[in-house]
Amino acid sequence: MNQRLLQVILGPVVSEKSTAAGENGTHVFKVRRDATKSEIKQAVEKIFEVQVDSVRTLVQDGKVKRFGRQFGRRNHWKKAYVSLAEGQTIELGEGDQG
Repeated sequence: MNQRLLQVILGPVVSEKSTAAGENGTHVFKVRRDATKSEIKQAVEKIFEVQVDSVRTLVQDGKVKRFGRQFGRRNHWKKAYVSLAEGQTIELGEGDQG
């Protein structure tokens, strides 16, 4: 497996919006800023062994934060909405909660 494909996906995004999207067969991942849609598609297909239908990406701007009198900014980051083919699922740590 190509070493670059293993480094494209940084992790899942866990939020209310991403959880709701997961019920419709769309999963949200934090990815490298220089990753392309085709790289993201290949990485998800190889790592999770599923068929990817489409990939949508966006760059999330970093928040402006204040440290005393100084202003700072968090880093920008990229996330990908990955739609799976019909009948495909990804299990991301879901299961026994107790």
